[in-house]
Amino acid sequence: MVNNMKTFVLLAGMISLFLVGGQLLGGASGLMLGGSIGLIMAFVSFWFSDKMVLRGYKARIVTAAEAPDLYAMVDTLRQRAGLPMPRVAIVPSEQPNAFATGRSPSHAVVAVTEGILKTLPRDELEGVIAHELAHIKNRDMLTMTVAAGIASILSILPWFASSLMRSDDDEGGGIGGLAFALLAPFLAFIMQMAISRQREFAADATAAMITGKARPLAQALTRLDAGAKQIPMSVSPQLAPLAQVNPLAGVGGVAKLFSTHPPTADRVQALLALPQAG
Repeated sequence: MVNNMKTFVLLAGMISLFLVGGQLLGGASGLMLGGSIGLIMAFVSFWFSDKMVLRGYKARIVTAAEAPDLYAMVDTLRQRAGLPMPRVAIVPSEQPNAFATGRSPSHAVVAVTEGILKTLPRDELEGVIAHELAHIKNRDMLTMTVAAGIASILSILPWFASSLMRSDDDEGGGIGGLAFALLAPFLAFIMQMAISRQREFAADATAAMITGKARPLAQALTRLDAGAKQIPMSVSPQLAPLAQVNPLAGVGGVAKLFSTHPPTADRVQALLALPQAG
């Protein structure tokens, strides 16, 4: 509940930035144009997310006959979570990691790397898959698509500033509009990353409820974090936030503001504080 409230507040903050910026930079015209562009970008990203992500990770959809143990594990856990059966995919990478994508629970994909299948014991792998199912159950793809759409609008505010600003105070523009155009994309990016981090905490907690155990996921996160730092994965930086653990090392201090994932130590601490930790 706390993580959901934080996500709501951050989304509200991003929307407020957008509304204020529309008035400052281009009046009604700027607001309408920016909104139209943002809606189109969000729709395309949301509707075709599974295809784009699978292609970006070079993931291959597998059947129950091709990966019987993995398929059965996903099937058992999705029933506990009250979800329809997602498609299952395997990524040809030795880095131990996993991700989920899809616009809705009925169009979802759970993907794991070849490396994670070799690295984790069964109970820890169950925790990782439950985490990805938690993202589906919590509809995090929708939340992050909305956040990304708003952030995308705000990221092109400098262009609005140069093409749409008005000299009339009632129509927007002036020094305030220029300052907003320069600062808003930066603030929106920080908010977007903060929302992503809150959804990771929420997915960890939901995963513990699905499996009834928090400790295996905590142990898995430690292994995955170490593995991601040692074994590179060839993937676009834009797709890195989907992974179970952040493939980038050295997240701490001020860098936390710009990370899509909370530090693994913080996630482990939060998991071990849950009742399911035992």
